[in-house]
Amino acid sequence: MSFFQGKNIFKKFLKSSSINWSIFEFESSLQLNEFVDQLLEPIERSQSSYLIKLGLHEALVNAVKHGNKLDPTKNIRVRRIITPNWCVWQIQDQGNGLEIKKRNYKLPKKVNSINGRGLYIINECFDDIRWSNKGNRLQLALKR
Repeated sequence: MSFFQGKNIFKKFLKSSSINWSIFEFESSLQLNEFVDQLLEPIERSQSSYLIKLGLHEALVNAVKHGNKLDPTKNIRVRRIITPNWCVWQIQDQGNGLEIKKRNYKLPKKVNSINGRGLYIINECFDDIRWSNKGNRLQLALKR
């Protein structure tokens, strides 16, 4: 195969792979329902839609409360990537990040504890979760 033919095959591959990505930014606020709905717009509604919405909402609440400390001058940035096999949301706040040892996906030991359920909920709602090294960007992925 010549180099030129290889380039044509590569171009065909790029055209056939449908990757859709968008970037959203909003100021730190706990008024999140409309924003979560916007993040879910291109996703087909199914029985698991409620879980996806719950997980995204919880991740955004964590970014606003714990990352940006409810500071309305700070922003939350979300990149949504949709591929034929995955739906991915990368949520980034302007905080210092969550330490590795605090990235715990278990329920709190005390049933009446006020905090500690968020990461557990997020973990239950998505197929893959990854953190940036700094800990201020959370990537949530769902198989299609």
